[in-house]
Amino acid sequence: QICLSLVKLLFYLAHSPLGSIVLLDFQPRQFVMVDGNLKVTDMDDASTEELSCKEDNDCTLDFPTKSFPLKCSVVGKCEGINEKKNLFNAYRYFFTYLLPHSAPPALRPLLSDILNATGDLRYGINETLRAFEKVLHLYKSGLYLQKRPLLLKDYISLKGFRTVEGEDYKCWPSYSHLGCLLSIHSAEEAAAICNSHLQCQSFIVTQHRTWTGRPLASFQSSWTDLIPDTNAVVYIKRSASSGERL
Repeated sequence: QICLSLVKLLFYLAHSPLGSIVLLDFQPRQFVMVDGNLKVTDMDDASTEELSCKEDNDCTLDFPTKSFPLKCSVVGKCEGINEKKNLFNAYRYFFTYLLPHSAPPALRPLLSDILNATGDLRYGINETLRAFEKVLHLYKSGLYLQKRPLLLKDYISLKGFRTVEGEDYKCWPSYSHLGCLLSIHSAEEAAAICNSHLQCQSFIVTQHRTWTGRPLASFQSSWTDLIPDTNAVVYIKRSASSGERL
């Protein structure tokens, strides 16, 4: 969410009515999340000036660990230097820390492609935004899910119930530090996740949703202490419930 919001912001800056705008003091502290969108807190160090040049050799974009040769345009400006400077700063301050984590395994290669392409400046801001929107579409639609055996048949579902909240086993990346709370596309995906956790015996699908509209599921190491909840469904492994009365 943070990276996508940042890319949308940089897309606007690259195509603003004032021309391509560069953030000269590009640091994480210069941004804040407001209603799920990244905002710049200080525009004092923003500029529309692009580096003047006479030849391509005048257009090297230098960073502490990398340098990029750019083209000198016919009007004597280094082509796209503001856009590329913003994009590489997004890569080194945000993408490298946030993109490699938390995504479903099937989407990680696509995020690695974005990371590598922006790190080498092979992508401009237009290509970067398209790549992020493709990943978001796959994530929201569930198209990233690989065909696998149907596992939900191995669970008993009880509508209108959930387990008593409390500390349970933890997983990564959980939305709760008290247990294992993950976003899912469907109960079938939740069953696959539960099967992949040795501790998991049940999971609860709630009506709480993430910014992408995906429901949250709480994964549990037991299924006892059920209480009524009209907005939840608890799924219990048949193997865990065998010999017990529901």
